[in-house]
Amino acid sequence: MGLGTRRAVAGVAAAAILVMASCEASNDGSQPTATTQPQPAYAAKLQTQVLDLMKADAIPGVIVLVKSPKGDWSATFGTAEIGKTVPMKIDDYFRIGSNTKPMTVTLILQLVQEGKLSLDDPISKYRPDVPNGENITIAQLAKMRSGLYAYTSDPEFNATIDREPRKAWTPDELLAIAFKHPPDFAPGEHFEYSNTNTVLLGTVIEKLTGMSVPEAFQKRIFEPLKVTHSLFPESTDSRIPDPHPQGYQFGTNAETLDTYALPPAQLPAALDGSLKPINFTDANPSFSWTAGAAISTADDLAVFVKALADGSLLDEKTQKVRLDSVEAVSPGRPNGLGYGLGMVAFGPTIFGHDGQIPGYSSFMAADATRDTTIIVAANLAASPGNGANAATELAKLFLVELLGWTPPGAPPAATGTTTTTG
Repeated sequence: MGLGTRRAVAGVAAAAILVMASCEASNDGSQPTATTQPQPAYAAKLQTQVLDLMKADAIPGVIVLVKSPKGDWSATFGTAEIGKTVPMKIDDYFRIGSNTKPMTVTLILQLVQEGKLSLDDPISKYRPDVPNGENITIAQLAKMRSGLYAYTSDPEFNATIDREPRKAWTPDELLAIAFKHPPDFAPGEHFEYSNTNTVLLGTVIEKLTGMSVPEAFQKRIFEPLKVTHSLFPESTDSRIPDPHPQGYQFGTNAETLDTYALPPAQLPAALDGSLKPINFTDANPSFSWTAGAAISTADDLAVFVKALADGSLLDEKTQKVRLDSVEAVSPGRPNGLGYGLGMVAFGPTIFGHDGQIPGYSSFMAADATRDTTIIVAANLAASPGNGANAATELAKLFLVELLGWTPPGAPPAATGTTTTTG
């Protein structure tokens, strides 16, 4: 459910070598190899699976961070820059895409508990220009049930990003694109992922706090959590702090409007490295604003998603409202994904989100009842084979191994492990 997921809710890597965070390239410039250090029992199996999937999905580099009673583990894989031996680093910054959304909605929920707004307020109270806004509540925006058109589906918008990757977008420009299209359905009718919803919530945050969004994120999210390697960039800032990997995507935004999967005829070239992805590292993330512009590191993201699951940024009453808000994404599929107030439920006790923005993909999940946190980040937006979020595809391996997650459509696990849903 990353920013790039405007379609459906849901070589290079052949030479990838496992690189532990403490590993450095040798003096002769050869590809680094894994260091020998104690690892949890589950790590050997997962690192083999990660490397196999990186090869299958042409993923240049990956960062992994796990906090678990089964043993903490952090590792990096592959390269930060295609064509060079540049090891990924565990403290690399990366664009977190739609992992920004839970932060945005956390700010909204803080305003609710402060009595500054109600989840039942119509968005027209704050933005009279929203089509059908008198019938769309703050809660419906946060739960992706407003019916508003996703501006990221607009063909000209995508063409503009390709022509002007460093353009500084304003929230009003993004919303104007959405509002020129009629709503897709009546508010509350069903779930549909739309970045328009979260951008609207960003305008409410600025109106009610009197702060800019970058300031609100800093004062209300990052400082209380004592994280120092996260930021919400100003709209004119296309930079990522150092150190950071280069970020890639197969195809332009216009070409991938319907799917991130490459045409079958192009896939072999992507996998053998003869077809290179596009470098989107310096694309300005203002086109995603409160739906996906934040930047973070694996360590900081782990702190945030743990807070998302245990409610430490909210009071007990408001956290309960958040947890109780989860509804099935697809009616009639109780074992599928759930989505609530700015967060995904991967199972009854597993909460988080994923993120996708041109150049980068990421995944975060935490289970407070089992004291487990999983972070995966990649410097590729999506798999060229099936078009899925690259980091999420990798993260599924961790959900299965560490939390007994059962992928949709698979038979229940035959062990005593708690079965979760996804």
